[in-house]
Order: sequence, then structure tokens, then C-alpha cells
Amino acid sequence: MLKKNTKIEKIYYSIGEVAELFEVNASLIRFWEKEFEVLKPMKNKKGNRLFTQKDLDNLRIIYHLVKERGFTLQGAKDKLRENKEDVVNKVEAIDSLNRIKGFLLEIKAQM
Repeated sequence: MLKKNTKIEKIYYSIGEVAELFEVNASLIRFWEKEFEVLKPMKNKKGNRLFTQKDLDNLRIIYHLVKERGFTLQGAKDKLRENKEDVVNKVEAIDSLNRIKGFLLEIKAQM
């Protein structure tokens, strides 16, 4: 899950930064890059991966399907191929609800 209160402001992120944002190992990010066509990070002259906001958005969708919903890799690929927009809308709704939940919990703690 993407860490709370994380503001994404950079143009490019290293694989280490991406792994930290999603609280997974960098090896999992590399594995997903090989498995999912939608992940296409740029590489610099040294071969280091540089992830864009679009890559982070796609990783969020993959993370949601595989880690949160329990899809197999093939199931996640099929779902993305069938109706990516539906998945994106659900992920955005879940993120929004989690932000609201966090806000309400903060209010509760202050009472």
C-alpha cells in the first residue's frame, strides 16, 4: 500500500524510492516490470530504472490487484486488459476512502 501522506512531486523515482513508497522489495518491482507490459520505466546510461508518475499509477493498480485483492499475475494481466478504467476508478475510490478514514481517525484522536 502506498504510504500515507506521501506527496508525489518528483519527475523520476529510483527503484529504491518506488519500493519504499509501496513497502515492497525492489526485486518485486523488477519482477512486475517483466510481467506487466504497462510498466515501462526509462533507464539512464548506467541502466538504472527511472519511474514516472504514470509508472507509479500503474504500479498502484498492479499492487491493488495482486496484493490487496489477491489476483494471480495472469488474473491481474487479464483484468487490466479487459477493463483497466474500471480498476483505476476502484483504486481511486479506495484511496479516497482511506484518506477520509485517516482524517476521521485524526479527528477522533483529538476528541
